Amino acid sequence: MRVERCVSRGLSKVTGYALGPYQTAIVRIGFGAAWLFFLLREWPHRHELYGPAGPWSFGLGKQLIDTNHAFTVLMWASSGSWFELVYLVAMAAAAAMVLGWHTRAATVLFMVGVLSLQNRSVFMGDGGDNVIHLMSLYLILTRCSQVWSLDARRARRARSRAEARTDAARANVSAGAPGRGESALPHAGGSSAPASVGGSTASGAGDPVAGTGGVVLWAVLGAILVGGTIAGAMSTGWTLFFWALWVANAAWWCVNKAVAVRGGSGLRELRTVCDILANLAHNGVLLIIMVEVCLIYSTAGWYKIQGSRWQDGTAVYYPMNLDYFTPWPELSHLLAGNGLMVFLVTYGTVITQVAFPFTLFNRRVKNVLLAMMIMEHVGIAVLLGLPFFSMAMIAADAVFLPTVFLVWLGRRLTALRTRVRGRLPGGGGHRQPVAPPPPRTAGPEDPALPASAPVGWPGDRNG
Repeated sequence: MRVERCVSRGLSKVTGYALGPYQTAIVRIGFGAAWLFFLLREWPHRHELYGPAGPWSFGLGKQLIDTNHAFTVLMWASSGSWFELVYLVAMAAAAAMVLGWHTRAATVLFMVGVLSLQNRSVFMGDGGDNVIHLMSLYLILTRCSQVWSLDARRARRARSRAEARTDAARANVSAGAPGRGESALPHAGGSSAPASVGGSTASGAGDPVAGTGGVVLWAVLGAILVGGTIAGAMSTGWTLFFWALWVANAAWWCVNKAVAVRGGSGLRELRTVCDILANLAHNGVLLIIMVEVCLIYSTAGWYKIQGSRWQDGTAVYYPMNLDYFTPWPELSHLLAGNGLMVFLVTYGTVITQVAFPFTLFNRRVKNVLLAMMIMEHVGIAVLLGLPFFSMAMIAADAVFLPTVFLVWLGRRLTALRTRVRGRLPGGGGHRQPVAPPPPRTAGPEDPALPASAPVGWPGDRNG
C-alpha cells in the first residue's frame, strides 16, 4: 500500500501539474536574452556571418543543406532582403521570449530563427550556440510562461475582470435586480474560474478563450506554413513537425472555445485530457533539459581528467596568455602569474563538473556547486571574453536553482522596479510589491494548468 500511494502521488504530480514554473521561466528569459544580445552584438557583422555574400556562400550552404538535411529558411531565397527579414524576425522572437509575449508562438519563431541562422553557417558557432540550438527545440514543449511573462500578467488582469463581473452580478441578484445580473452568473454546468492568458471570457462560462492577438498570430503563421508546404520548401519531416504544432494549438483553442461557449462535462473531460498530455510533455522535456545539463558537465569533466595539463593543474594558465582570449590582459596576466590560483581554479573546475551530477540528491551540496559553476561562467565571460557562451550555460544551470531563491529574487526585482518607477516623473504611485503568483490557467499561447498547481519542484519548497 505504501508503494502504491507513492506511485499514485508521483503520477498525480507528473500528469496534473507543470512542474518548475519559475525555473522554466528563468530558462526562457536566459536563452532568449543570450540569443538577442548575440544578434545585437553581431548586427554590424551579420552579412559576413550568415549573409548570402559571406565567406560561406549561398552555394556552399545549399550543398551542405542538401547533404545533412538541416532546417534553415535562409536557403529559401538568396536575396539580401530575405536575409534581413529573417534576421529581424529572429531578434523579435528572442525579445518576445524574454518578455513572455504570446510565448507559445514565440518559442516556435525562436526555434526557427536559431536553426535558420546557425545551420546557414555551421562554422560560426561555439559550445554556447550548441546549447541554444538544443534548448530552442526543447522550449517549444514547455509551459515556460506561467510566471514572469506578459502572458501571465494578461491572465491575471483577465481573471480580475471576470471576478469583478461575477461579484457585480451577484450583488445585483442579492439586491433583487434580476435579468441582467442573473444572466451574468455562471450556469449550472459552468465555472466561475477566471479567464486566462490572452483570453476573454464567454458569458457564463469563465473558461479561457484566446484573444484576438493570439488568433491573428497563429492565422498568419498558418498561412506561411501553407505557402511553404505548397512550395515544397521544407522536407517531409519538418513539414509534418510544424503542422503537428499548428494543429495541436488550433485544437487546444477549439476545445477551450467549445468549453467557454457550451460547457458540458464531456468537453471539460476532453480539456482535462489535453491538460494531462501537455503536462506530461512539459515535465518530460524538463527532465530532458536537466539530463542534458548533467551530461554537458560530466562529459566535460571526464574529458578534462584525461588531459595532461588538467592533471598537472596548469590548464587554465594557457588560455589566459592567448591574445584572442584576453579582453583584459592586465587582469588575465595577474591571475595567470599566481601559481596557487591557477592550480586551484584548474582542479576546482574539474572537481565541480565531475561531482555536480552526483549531488542532485543533496540539496545543500547541489546549491553550493551550482553557485560555483555560475561563478565559473562569470569568470569565463570576463577573463576569456566569451559572454554569450557563459549566458547560455548560466541559463541552462538555472533549471536547478531552488524555488525559494527565485521567488525571493522576483520579490526583490519587483520592489526595485516599484522604487524606480516611483522616482520617475509622473510615477508617483506607491504600489506595494507583490510576489509572483503561482502558475494558473494559460491559454493557447501556453496551455491551461490547474489553478492549484504547485510552485517549483516537489520537495524543493525550502530551496
